[in-house]
Amino acid sequence: MHKTDDCHSIPAPGEGKRGEHGHLGYLLRQAAGAFRLRLERAMADLDVTQPQFAVLTMLANYPGLSNADLARLALLTPQTVSVIVSNLDRNGSITRRPHSIHGRIQHIELTDKGRVLLARCREHVRTIEQEITTGLSAGDEAVIRRWLVTVASPEKGKGASHR
Repeated sequence: MHKTDDCHSIPAPGEGKRGEHGHLGYLLRQAAGAFRLRLERAMADLDVTQPQFAVLTMLANYPGLSNADLARLALLTPQTVSVIVSNLDRNGSITRRPHSIHGRIQHIELTDKGRVLLARCREHVRTIEQEITTGLSAGDEAVIRRWLVTVASPEKGKGASHR
């Protein structure tokens, strides 16, 4: 327990409602926050944030995306993506070219420098992912992955009808 003052104690992750008996939504958010913090700390030496890593990853997997596409895929606001893209462009990690028909839309791709940066980020992320899956069997990990995809997929996540 963490002490905040004489009459209140905040449970540590894993304790009380922050543990196995807590609400699933809260536990997902708690885990996502802890994972993001670990990523931020691990990539600090590269001067890359978790949202920047998400943008670099999406561009590596889906080259030529627009800012709007990036925002949807990386689960970020268009304003945040605009700032990230400007910063990545300034440091030479991406290149932008105008859409052939819609002049305001720009297609964004990684440069060689961006691919090297992403590879270095992935080394850090791979280490963290190995740490958080320690003790899980391949089957357990597959179940967790399927469940997370189901939760995130609107059509798959409907499950049983609400009564």
